[in-house]
Amino acid sequence: MDHQDGPCFTVEDVEILEKTSVYDGFFKMQKYKLRHKLIEGGWSKPLIRECFIRPNAVAVLLYDPYKDNVVVLEQFRIGTLDAHEGPWQMELVAGIVEEGEKNEDVAHREADEEAGAEILDLEYIYEFYPSAGGSNEKITLYCGGVDSTEIGGVHGLKSEGEDIWVQVFSREDAMHALHENYISNAACIIALQWLQVNWQRLQDKWQ
Repeated sequence: MDHQDGPCFTVEDVEILEKTSVYDGFFKMQKYKLRHKLIEGGWSKPLIRECFIRPNAVAVLLYDPYKDNVVVLEQFRIGTLDAHEGPWQMELVAGIVEEGEKNEDVAHREADEEAGAEILDLEYIYEFYPSAGGSNEKITLYCGGVDSTEIGGVHGLKSEGEDIWVQVFSREDAMHALHENYISNAACIIALQWLQVNWQRLQDKWQ
């Protein structure tokens, strides 16, 4: 996409004045003092910004083209503890990319661990930053073709505290849940909207 009548900025247009580690645990938090070039010219005043450091992740919408079904997970999430609908989120299969691991391998591993599902074919959707205002996390999104006949029940690694309820919905029911705002997870929303545009093509391709 071309920029319209404005500068094209890169990382070279940011000056890091200070960088300190605020927290170093399962996740990390870094604090920056920086300045950056301005759209109308010149430089910003020095800014203080904290950044939540997370490894890249992969999320996969499991779709059965034979039955026109989707697989959705439900599990406890601390980030929605104060949400009026409660802290259980309807989500996709997802996992963190370990060092040296390919995105496609993460998709297959997490589908097995979190849903007991075997991905028969995998299609890339998008890469996106879910919260670039405060985190460096990037999610790579896929759609995975599956046979949903035997999928369901409770899954997840007990050693990681996972307690995942795996549910199979018709595509129409999943879209209804999306339209009624029962689904508030960003990756799940994006993937279902993409599926609504591409489901017929996937059926033709995967059947």
